[in-house]
Amino acid sequence: MSARDTAGGAAAAGPRVVIVGAGIVGCALADELTARGWTDVTVLEQGPLPAPGGSTSHAPGLVFRTSPSRTLTAFARYTVEKFGSLDVDGVPCFDPVGGLELATTPARLADLHRRAGLAASWGVHGEVVSAARCKELWPLIDESAVLGGFHTPDDGLARALPAARAQLARAEGRGARFLERHTVTGIERAGGRVTGVVTDRGVFPADHVVSAAGFWGPVIGRMAGVDVPLQPLAHQYARTRPLPELAGATAEASRPILRFQDRDLYFREHTDRLGIGSYAHRPLPVDPFAVPGYDEARAGGLRMPSSLPFTEEDWAPSWEDCRRLMPALRGSAIEEGFNGVFSFTPDGMPLLGEARTLQGFWLAEAVWVTHSAGAARAVAEWMVDGRPELDVHECDLTRFEDAQRSPAYVRDRGAQQFVEVYDVLHPLQPMEQPRPLRVSPFHARQQELGAYFLEGGGWERPHWYEANAPLAADLDLPGRDAWSALHWSPVAAAEARATRERVALYDMTPLRRLEVTGPGALDFLHGMTTNNLRKKPGAVTYTLLLDRTGGIRSDLTVARLGPDRFQVGANSPADLDWLVRHAPDGVTVRDITSGTCCMGVWGPLARALVQPLTRDDFSHEGFGYFRAKETYVGHVPVTALRLSYVGELGWELYTSADLGLRLWDTLWEAGREHGVIAAGRSAFNSLRLEKGYRAWGVDMTDEHDPYEAGVGFAVRLDKGDFVGGRR
Repeated sequence: MSARDTAGGAAAAGPRVVIVGAGIVGCALADELTARGWTDVTVLEQGPLPAPGGSTSHAPGLVFRTSPSRTLTAFARYTVEKFGSLDVDGVPCFDPVGGLELATTPARLADLHRRAGLAASWGVHGEVVSAARCKELWPLIDESAVLGGFHTPDDGLARALPAARAQLARAEGRGARFLERHTVTGIERAGGRVTGVVTDRGVFPADHVVSAAGFWGPVIGRMAGVDVPLQPLAHQYARTRPLPELAGATAEASRPILRFQDRDLYFREHTDRLGIGSYAHRPLPVDPFAVPGYDEARAGGLRMPSSLPFTEEDWAPSWEDCRRLMPALRGSAIEEGFNGVFSFTPDGMPLLGEARTLQGFWLAEAVWVTHSAGAARAVAEWMVDGRPELDVHECDLTRFEDAQRSPAYVRDRGAQQFVEVYDVLHPLQPMEQPRPLRVSPFHARQQELGAYFLEGGGWERPHWYEANAPLAADLDLPGRDAWSALHWSPVAAAEARATRERVALYDMTPLRRLEVTGPGALDFLHGMTTNNLRKKPGAVTYTLLLDRTGGIRSDLTVARLGPDRFQVGANSPADLDWLVRHAPDGVTVRDITSGTCCMGVWGPLARALVQPLTRDDFSHEGFGYFRAKETYVGHVPVTALRLSYVGELGWELYTSADLGLRLWDTLWEAGREHGVIAAGRSAFNSLRLEKGYRAWGVDMTDEHDPYEAGVGFAVRLDKGDFVGGRR
């Protein structure tokens, strides 16, 4: 009997769900889905259960919850909470031995104080402790090498395989089935949605398919025609011989899990031995399409597909660092080691959500054990309820631009994420390569003015211009420490002042622009957003995209340029994804960002600069606030929107990319008599904060409704039905 013949009861058990992969994420997701009443769940695994050979099978299980990402910290908190309630054969799935991060440099100690602040913000108990206290917690370390540490007493060790088994058993008890040694060979599709999963042992019909295949994610994605921007890399892990200092130990671990991040190392006990992991070696990228299956790997002499041979030459420097930190290791040696494969993305965050190009195909990829239960809960909520309770925009698989999805980009950035995993990184720290990737038509002029570029979404974004340094000479600004002064300059304050007093040009090209056209465009946008869009052509409206529970998905500026033609200022690729998913036949939603550019002209002298360049009336009476005109500035056709995110008079001027340089030169030459300057993102952000304008993803997310976020003025409850208008 085939799997197609045995899949019954879908109506009573919810949609048919097939999860590819029975590692920690697949097991957790099956548990979370069945707990919510979706019990027609089949989990397919190519290897044997309960240790099928993926990353879960070799995971060392260290759980440090604190992260600069609130989302990842919340995932980890839930994982600790859940695993702490599970056991297998009386053995708990989580051991709260605590965590300890060491500082051996002043820079690291300062970073640990910042981490303590993050922990307090995210609800994680922790404190910065002295070197003496570090020695008490970990007697093997050389106290003289340590300046202090960050102790989190409730962190600890997750037993990944038992946790997977426990969640598997719970899911099976509710009706889910787990099938080992079923190798997926294809994903069936029809009419733009997933219909089933093909294996070497039959076909499994499905309404939803979730790829939880770990570093095999790109392989499953290719079968579905879905891009999975994930790069597997190998990471060294070794165990020492028994140590006399740990002789007589009976517990698996009694001391906190330990990080020595200044040397890219971590440690945990294995009874009377130490397990040591290293990120200090060169990146070792792995081709997911070349990783053997379980039986092939065993036949080739590997323990499992995810455990590659240990490379001694990569380990040698780390072993010397270990022995300097822990003198007890100087008389010991490594008993065994391997290079374990696991997943990295270009920004180090998981890949969660439903693919736009194939309805019903979901990703739960690039999730480490630390975040596994939390990420699985979010995906289950997304599938069952339509959205996760927690804001997960940092993990949304739509977040990457097309320019960030090339295999070369994913490989290079994934490798850099590996290199930087324990580095002290400033929140504005840009990746080094590949840069520059995306530049506006103004880039050459910006370089001439000494622009200091940071990067976002692949775009080079000037944050200030050294040409404006003389303007900062008379500023009396509060002092900054070395950390706060990174990627900052007093020139930014001078540029903000010049915007308030004269006029400045801002490169707004990276601002996402969508074009929505077609005979039903007005009705479509009016029903998708919160404000009244039934205005005459020439109107610009600030409005919100809500999810179906009223949470803020994004904020938009919508310019009606014609009866059936709109230009939409949006935030992320997720906005394009959301609108494309909902667009009816006859309505086209198109991203026009890369073929266009935008210059913001703002300041009290903005009108004096622009008006002589155009025959159209740019007076307040002739061109009111939140109005749009298609006109010419000099020789350049522009779409002018009277908007001001910095709180000053001015316009956003849009034109095609080929005319961008001419637009810059026209405005620059005309602005000389008015003292025009080019200003960067640092001044821009400062001015918008001063004005009190919200930034989506920072000041508001889908965890907030419009009134909580202070943007209730953009909601018209009397406009008729719209998405999120009724709870």
